[in-house]
Amino acid sequence: MDTADTATVDSTLVLLTVEEAARRLRIGRTTCYGLIRSGELESVPVGRLRRVPADAPAAYVTRLRTARRAA
Repeated sequence: MDTADTATVDSTLVLLTVEEAARRLRIGRTTCYGLIRSGELESVPVGRLRRVPADAPAAYVTRLRTARRAA
């Protein structure tokens, strides 16, 4: 995937792959799976697949920012 592909965000997507969510958060795939496993990043099962709602990465960042302000 080239830079143009990663810069383009399809706003019609409802669910993201874990890799797409990781890319949006600028973290690694393994770290993203860790966030999902811990419940910090929302995900849903779709058959045997794991998908992240498109608004979940932004909600995760909002929670991080809120927690930082409260500390």
